Amino acid sequence: MSLTNKQTQLAETLDTWIKNIEKGGGGDVEILQQITDYMPIFKQLMDVSNPNDMNLLCSKYAGFYRFARLLEDLARGLQSGKIKPPK
Repeated sequence: MSLTNKQTQLAETLDTWIKNIEKGGGGDVEILQQITDYMPIFKQLMDVSNPNDMNLLCSKYAGFYRFARLLEDLARGLQSGKIKPPK
């Protein structure tokens, strides 16, 4: 299985963004404050990737994994009702 240049580029963009937040001492709060700016990149990546590609990217890029995991946790929280969507 081989990743495309586009997949790698998009994942690296998200990975770098997350790592810069972490280097500055930030965490999930800072990520969530800026996440809407990076959602189109994640959507593009999802559109050109299958689940195996996404797993490979997560294993290769720790920052990208954190981004994807945060979104997954948010989705689970919203679905279960633990997180209430803003009005």
